[in-house]
Amino acid sequence: MSAVDFFDANIILYGLDANAPAVKRRRSEQLVAEALSERSAVISWQIVQETLNVVTGRFKSGISEADCEHLLADVLIPLWQVQPSMAIFSRSLAVQRRYRFSYYDSLVVGAALEAGCKRLLTEDLQHGQKIEGLRIENPFRV
Repeated sequence: MSAVDFFDANIILYGLDANAPAVKRRRSEQLVAEALSERSAVISWQIVQETLNVVTGRFKSGISEADCEHLLADVLIPLWQVQPSMAIFSRSLAVQRRYRFSYYDSLVVGAALEAGCKRLLTEDLQHGQKIEGLRIENPFRV
């Protein structure tokens, strides 16, 4: 994998949330469009699951089944490059122990590290923190 960025689910979800602040929605849409056109970002199976869980749950009233299928086929599947592996689970456990992140946040970090990404784009972790050469960035930070 040669992608520079790894997206957490919130990077995708803000572009789909009609109730999100306009600035976050536009930034999300921009990041996803660039990632798809330039192949500059990847996601893991976990991000696919989290995204679909939110859009079929919390957003259900605003997103049709056809829109969910479109999201899956045209956004999530093209970005999905990171598969589950023993290496990711082991690395995630090490990240969890060392940084005291939640297991699911550790799994995101572990997948980004295993994918060789340089940046993890998320709003859930500390902006600017570095973990084994991976820089955590909040692209919505003002």
